[in-house]
Amino acid sequence: MHSHTRLVPLLSLATFTSACLREFDKFDARDVHEQSNPLLARQTQWPPILTEKETTIVNSFDANSIDDWANYYGHQLKIAGKGRDAAVWTRDRWRESGFNAELNEYHVYLSYPLHQSLSVTYSNGSTSEVNIKEPALPEDDVTNRPDSVPTFHGYSASGNASAEYIYAGRGTGADFARLKALGVDLKGKIALIRYGSIFRGLKVKNAQEAGCVGAIIFTDPADDGNVTVANGVPAYPDGPARHPDSVQKGSVLFLSTYPGDPTTPGYPSTKDAPRSDISSVTPKIPSLPISYAAAEPLLRALDGHGLTAEQVNRTAWKGALGAEYRTGPAPNVTLSLENLMEGKITPIWNVIGYINGTNPDETLVVGNHRDTWMIGGTGDPNSGSAVLAELAKAFGKLSESGWKPRRNIVLASWDAEEYGLVGSTEWVEEHVNWLTETAVAYLNADVAVSGPRPYVDATPELHTVASEVLRKVVYPNFGGFNISLYEAFQKSTGAKYGVLGSGSDFTSFLHRGVGSLDVGAGGGPGDPIWHYHSNYDTYNWMSKFGDPGFEVHSAVGQFLSLLALRLADDEVLPFDLPNYAAELRKYHEDLRKLISSTEGATLNTDELAAAIDVFERRANEVKALETLARSRNDTELIKVVNHKYRDFQRGFVSQGGLPDREFYRHVVTAPGLDTGYAAITFPGISEGVQYGNLGIAKDWVSKTAKGILRAADIIKT
Repeated sequence: MHSHTRLVPLLSLATFTSACLREFDKFDARDVHEQSNPLLARQTQWPPILTEKETTIVNSFDANSIDDWANYYGHQLKIAGKGRDAAVWTRDRWRESGFNAELNEYHVYLSYPLHQSLSVTYSNGSTSEVNIKEPALPEDDVTNRPDSVPTFHGYSASGNASAEYIYAGRGTGADFARLKALGVDLKGKIALIRYGSIFRGLKVKNAQEAGCVGAIIFTDPADDGNVTVANGVPAYPDGPARHPDSVQKGSVLFLSTYPGDPTTPGYPSTKDAPRSDISSVTPKIPSLPISYAAAEPLLRALDGHGLTAEQVNRTAWKGALGAEYRTGPAPNVTLSLENLMEGKITPIWNVIGYINGTNPDETLVVGNHRDTWMIGGTGDPNSGSAVLAELAKAFGKLSESGWKPRRNIVLASWDAEEYGLVGSTEWVEEHVNWLTETAVAYLNADVAVSGPRPYVDATPELHTVASEVLRKVVYPNFGGFNISLYEAFQKSTGAKYGVLGSGSDFTSFLHRGVGSLDVGAGGGPGDPIWHYHSNYDTYNWMSKFGDPGFEVHSAVGQFLSLLALRLADDEVLPFDLPNYAAELRKYHEDLRKLISSTEGATLNTDELAAAIDVFERRANEVKALETLARSRNDTELIKVVNHKYRDFQRGFVSQGGLPDREFYRHVVTAPGLDTGYAAITFPGISEGVQYGNLGIAKDWVSKTAKGILRAADIIKT
């Protein structure tokens, strides 16, 4: 998570930190807010004092063991639907640690590459093949295996396209609107688009809606700061810069409409499930990803043709390659794109493990996805998979001592996340009633480690307990030793928690009213470049550049495990609802700024402000009730408080969902319609303002206020 200037403001978002960016769209833009009353790093004794159970967990983490797990996962073919061996292995390791664990199978629609090619024909009539392959590296064993996965886009349309091409910047809706306003002829062209800012599927969607017949998406080294070959930094495998032939694969599902199996929207993909049409969430035009080495001559061929970057005047339009970044098209310079895909219904395998708690009506879920676009995927997601294997071992050691958690603990290793959060979405859809009745929180570790800088995205009731736990972990690798993970979090993000949008497996939980948290550690300025979704995201890269010694893995895993222990075992759920109220006020301030900065927008939000006032009063009242219950050691009253804490966020769930996207139901936060990943707060209102529909915005002031009042009513004492 790193920084570049955003192209299209998400309007109701706060300022961004250096943890926001890089070229990979999963983490390209995060709405970050500082905790209202952040804990100071040295506020209590250092080294931290741990309970006996906390000591058992911390001492259970072994970097050498994590190295072994990472080595295993990093050498398995795990593309969705083809990774059953790794699923069985995960189940068996969890069973060895004392969890009841089984494979959980769904039958989902996926697509796989059969044949892809790309060529360019120049004005003199000569034709050249454009390299779409990532070459094997003798230094990295998994890059030269015969079962390596070719470069492709999941759910991309099959088809051939041969046409002149234009450069469309980041491919946002605003980028295409700007080109259209400037008179660039888009119809019938192939769009050459730079990764970043928004989810790749929405880039293809925007190109399709602009009349383009194909899309090519490339990574630009401008997103790598100074760690580039052009600056004299050796490329992987010889050094920390990006390999010039690295390609970012990924899904092009229209994620901001709905995730999960596109053939079963809203219901689980059992073997005999009825199937729906997928055209509303998958592209109709073919697309391919390419490297920056392959993109550079294509951009250069547009030099002198079309509009200059200065004329287009879009932020971050011009990258760092040796070209002018003109719009084109160049007369008689054409691309020929071939993309043949195989779509089919195929099994996938979640691994679900559990330990029953003494209180069966409260459940904590901890998860990470296992599937990858390549054999490696040691950063995304198998840094998290290795952490979960060690977490299971830690809780197994607690269980050996006779310990049993208060609350049920569910561990989940999701399949087919990369295609569009498929495994987790289908599981939530199947178990939604039980989750609504019992789930207290969902904890996620997708990319647990891709660099040294920790980040945490979370719903606001979890900020305070997260800060407390961050301070209990010794961090090994950030500007010196013997600092806490909280101090590293401060250095990395300014102690600011990201707002959850989408792009990982917390999404389905959040939009069913289950508070969620996502933790990881990424790169920043000067850090080695992570090869996101590339064949070079490997065990070799991680062990040499990403986290030599796997000590950052261990610290992130200790945090996740200690936090899980708190949420599963504290007598009173450690939630901070007054902090949620404070965050709602900040989101409202952001909304007012959006309205005042939007030409022609006038909107009265007093009803929303009044609802936040009510929620704040109720949050303070339930906190007082918690204090009373603790002072009296009143188990029945504690149970009442816990159930209010468990259930309050269900009130934020709108039964009809957001406009034109029923899946996304949380009235406080959702992924932006034109971002796919990054969060937008009070989305029904904000996007009504953003897209010039003040009628919708006005309706959603009331709907959002009612959701907040429903949550306030749940915690009413």
